[in-house]
Amino acid sequence: MKQLQAGTSRGEITPPIGIAHTNWGAQTHQRAETIDMPLYCTAIVFSDGELEIAIIDLDIIWIMPELDRSIRQAITAQTGIQSQNIRLSYSHTHSGPIVDITWATEGDDLIPTYVASLPEISARAVHEAQKTLQPVHIGTGRGLCDMNINRRAMADDGAVFVGRNWDGYVDQEVLVVSIDSLVGSPVATIVNYACHGTTMGPANRAITPDFPGPMRQTVERNIGGLCLFLQGATGNVHPLHSYSADPAVYRHNGLRLGLEAARIRASIDPVPREEYLLDIRPSGASFGTYEDRPVGNPDGTLGIVNKTLSLPVRDYPSVSSAQIDFDEKKSILREARTSGDEALIRASAWPARHAELALLHARLFGGGTVTVNIQGIRLGPTVLVGVPLEPFTETGTAIKKESPAPYTLFSGYTNGYYGYIPTEDAFPLGGYEVDTSPYNENATHSLIAACLEVIDLLWP
Repeated sequence: MKQLQAGTSRGEITPPIGIAHTNWGAQTHQRAETIDMPLYCTAIVFSDGELEIAIIDLDIIWIMPELDRSIRQAITAQTGIQSQNIRLSYSHTHSGPIVDITWATEGDDLIPTYVASLPEISARAVHEAQKTLQPVHIGTGRGLCDMNINRRAMADDGAVFVGRNWDGYVDQEVLVVSIDSLVGSPVATIVNYACHGTTMGPANRAITPDFPGPMRQTVERNIGGLCLFLQGATGNVHPLHSYSADPAVYRHNGLRLGLEAARIRASIDPVPREEYLLDIRPSGASFGTYEDRPVGNPDGTLGIVNKTLSLPVRDYPSVSSAQIDFDEKKSILREARTSGDEALIRASAWPARHAELALLHARLFGGGTVTVNIQGIRLGPTVLVGVPLEPFTETGTAIKKESPAPYTLFSGYTNGYYGYIPTEDAFPLGGYEVDTSPYNENATHSLIAACLEVIDLLWP
């Protein structure tokens, strides 16, 4: 069996104070006014001597296709790792900077320089991780954290809003992958959990990584090594305590998830062992001494499969017409801000945000179909499946239940971004996720089938 190796590194991607900070249509501020916690790019590289794979975890809201390509090209140029062997994951924090078009009339001038820095920082992190490659063992464990809740609540008039749905389905499983040196020293930890990065809401004016930041910090302080977060299937799931202006709330959410992840991590032993009773010693009450002896090597299989899936999308206006509407709404907002009338600003902000999303969707979905990449990575007893979508939590659970692998980590928010993909039963109810999704009610079935095909190729 080939010997699996791994190495890690981290680079900081904290934006400058003053950058556009406009992820909410209900907010009145435009610029980030402070940094509550740094944002990071964390990289881990795996190699078995023939195949080399890089996984990168970035603290940003999303990676659009153009930025995805730029980061891949930079990584390949600096490290030689092939583009298809790179996984770009993003935490989906809503309190980070804007990295694309924005309705902001201030702070948008800082976006291009910031975005242009991300490929080089990411490539450098992967290159540094390559330099630290060492033989490792892989293990995986699972637990539970009730920090999240289904967010598709229903008002008395039947309208779906984003809130607390205590009766809605939610996946609270925490999956943890341990990467240890051959003598058992922690090299890295991968944590997979489904929860929107929306602890901080419209009134928050600080840059934060939301709960993944303190979660990583908690794991690293208690376990050692670096921690990566892979966002799960969280299209209809968010923190129980959401939309706050108090940074203590997201730090507490991260602490809760981090303590559970650290508990799971501490219980994992990747080496298969058998119990041996060495002797029984008299000592008042006789006691037995035991030794748990290795009886084989951990599974060190490394593999990767990429599969494309074509999904039909709704009809969208042309980019030019969406751009005209966006420019008009942004101009109205600019005038409202000049007036200083807060009620007028609030009334103008949401239409501008809505027009921003419409322009974004016109750019992404103007061709009638969208081709998305489904990527599966095998790490020993575990398969990591990532898609460039915002899937509902039921989708992730369905894939995990049908997977033949002992452990399956399913993620959205991977290798680009192509919108919400609700489950079939969500469409008659409507709501934000359905209204903004470009797909029809059958798309999730196609996605599940394609993901299981990828897993079957990694787990014949």
